[in-house]
Amino acid sequence: MGSWTLAVAGLIVGFVVGLTGMGGGALMTPILILVFGVDPTKAVSSDLVVSLFMKPVGAYNHIRRGTVNWTLVRWLVTGSVPGAFVGVYFIKLMGNDEQTQNFIKTALGVALLLSVTFMLGKALVTLRQYYRDRAAGVALTHSTVFDVVARPAPTIVVGFLGGVVVGMTSVGSGSLIIVGLLLLYPLLRASDLVGTDLVQAVPLVGAAALGHVLIGDFDFTTTVWLLVGALPGAYLGSRVSSGTGQAGIVRRALALVLLASGLKLLNVPPNVIVVLLIAFIVLGPILWALARNTEGFTRSPHRVVGVSVTQLIWAALTGVPPRYQRALREGEPAPVDGTGTTWTREDSASDPL
Repeated sequence: MGSWTLAVAGLIVGFVVGLTGMGGGALMTPILILVFGVDPTKAVSSDLVVSLFMKPVGAYNHIRRGTVNWTLVRWLVTGSVPGAFVGVYFIKLMGNDEQTQNFIKTALGVALLLSVTFMLGKALVTLRQYYRDRAAGVALTHSTVFDVVARPAPTIVVGFLGGVVVGMTSVGSGSLIIVGLLLLYPLLRASDLVGTDLVQAVPLVGAAALGHVLIGDFDFTTTVWLLVGALPGAYLGSRVSSGTGQAGIVRRALALVLLASGLKLLNVPPNVIVVLLIAFIVLGPILWALARNTEGFTRSPHRVVGVSVTQLIWAALTGVPPRYQRALREGEPAPVDGTGTTWTREDSASDPL
């Protein structure tokens, strides 16, 4: 494999992570296995080390914005760090034969499909939260962490299970754990969930990476070239993320790529994969437009004044609310809503119209 091609792959993944705040492990590991033919164990370890350098960037941004619940971080880390070592140790016990490599590929495929499912579930919960907050007159802000009563035991369990999966597959720190948080703490806003999960993911990924290095799965050359591309990619992505609309499109494309990768790793026939992807592309935006129109499937469909069905579907595809689509198309500055707040990419998932 060429070193420059690994750097390009790292650049692409880093850019996606910087732009959307997600997709690192779920995207890098399948690329290494399916495109570059890297052994699954080495792909997992290389991705974990690269993620260890990229995760703090997103974590720092959330710390600066105050969207981190430190109590939950402490309980999650209490479970996730030991869980990561358990996941790595389990892989070590299985050995390094072909059966182990196939097991990791299967586990990774399942984890990717779960990630896609949880991405969609999180978006639906966020949408419902938007309407619930609006109906209750709650200010739609991303800067306040709601007070919640920590539940130590179940939070530790969520962290531990997520840590085991991350240690085995490098996937789950940004999808499986965040869904566990959603179930345990439904009052936490979406941005607070993401911030809390990103901060706890730093020691989690660090523990998993250390475990793989200690058992000898680490490929130094592959990892270095990935970092050569990933670090500037993450920086560029974070800079571009200040623009409007791009993150929504990339986030939806990422879900499609993860779906295809998961099916491929599970050895699903190519013709079946094509049919499922087409169905996802065609039906996905229509169903999401319906979700927006029914306030997260909580009421009957209703006519939105001044908003066409086409605009709703386009919003489902891009994450750009209809009232901002014309301004963005014509290259005007980011719109300002009635409260004087400028719309940003973070609002795209929670602003249905």
